[in-house]
Amino acid sequence: MRIRNAEASDWEEILEIYAGARQFMAAHENGGQWGTGYPPEELLEEDMEAGKLYVCEDGGTVAAVFYFAAEEDPTYGVIKDGAWLSDAPYGVVHRIASGRAVKGAASFCLEWAFGQTGNIRIDTHENNIPMQNMLKKNGFRYCGRIYLENGEPRIAFQKAQG
Repeated sequence: MRIRNAEASDWEEILEIYAGARQFMAAHENGGQWGTGYPPEELLEEDMEAGKLYVCEDGGTVAAVFYFAAEEDPTYGVIKDGAWLSDAPYGVVHRIASGRAVKGAASFCLEWAFGQTGNIRIDTHENNIPMQNMLKKNGFRYCGRIYLENGEPRIAFQKAQG
């Protein structure tokens, strides 16, 4: 597997992976996190144009897709019921989704992202138990709650060196 910037030629595979992720979430009592249309295509296009949308490629096929940037996320500025592990500069991973065909693709993406900064913050819906389990399996620790710009709560995790 390898990580690279998403390209226009990946578009259909990216949309298929996100559609599959929405179906998976709905089937696992988490249909409210992404609903039926998140992430919107316009947002994905913006991410791609900004060079922040990545794919995990395996054998010439897109196995996973995610947003990564070494940047501060404004919604991470305030954390409730806990604290971040480190206040050092960090990277963020958002909108990570994998196809079901390649086991371990999402974990591979997280390890790659961690390798870029040594400090990653990520959040998920409290009903997204598969994601929480995957984060814990990959060394992320629960830190508290953050609130999205629209006021919705999310549980926050971080993995930091040291």
